[in-house]
Amino acid sequence: MANVIMYSKKVCPYCVKAKGLLKSKGVNIHEISIENSNELREEMLSKSNGQMTVPQIFINDFHVGGCDDLYALDAKGELDILLNK
Repeated sequence: MANVIMYSKKVCPYCVKAKGLLKSKGVNIHEISIENSNELREEMLSKSNGQMTVPQIFINDFHVGGCDDLYALDAKGELDILLNK
């Protein structure tokens, strides 16, 4: 199964929505909260080429982007392919 990392914050409806879709696919998510850590926020910014919004989702080191990007991949049928690589 895929290695999924999601940078998030506690109070974030897009994070909850993204987690729901990934969990419906049976995926385990390694969630990293950037809320109280400038170091982790900088790590997210570096890995996501400066994307500042949460969530920032990575599947097997591929930067998916945010919640809307995740749902767009799913709508095109590409999310399942990516998760099963």
